[in-house]
Amino acid sequence: MIPFPAPRPDPISSGIAALPAHEPDGQGLDIIFIDGFVGETVIGIHHDELHDTQPLRIDLAAGLPRSRACDTDHIGDTIDYSVVRTALHEMLAGHAYRLLEAFAEGVATLLLERFGAHWVRVRVTKPGKFADVDGVGVMIERRRRPAPPPGPRHSAEVLSLLGAGMVPGERR
Repeated sequence: MIPFPAPRPDPISSGIAALPAHEPDGQGLDIIFIDGFVGETVIGIHHDELHDTQPLRIDLAAGLPRSRACDTDHIGDTIDYSVVRTALHEMLAGHAYRLLEAFAEGVATLLLERFGAHWVRVRVTKPGKFADVDGVGVMIERRRRPAPPPGPRHSAEVLSLLGAGMVPGERR
């Protein structure tokens, strides 16, 4: 009997693009995902991994609260996955990570900070690392940290204002 390769899991049902139901404000998220990106890089901790490139598979999902692109049909109002793809190629060519966990964190940070995602799930796999497994790797999930509320003025700033004859706060 000829063995057939196992069917590739769908990114939604397999969990890479599955997400928490809502943002903290109760709004749903629009998910942009890349499934099965493969690139070559040097990464690892073992001697045989430190000199030659090896393939990495990256699956990612990035969530935005209802993107404006739903209404405008304009790529500038969402995350452009072709630009994300280019950024992944650049990352693979220039990173200094040794662990997949650190590399995945770098991808998550890229999506949150550069591309404005509010939620991300990143899976990084070394396919065929061992003969008896399809791949080994890590999957991480991160959320954008809420902006800190405006706090009280620093005492040095208040003293500076007082010294200049100004009183902070509203005039009555």
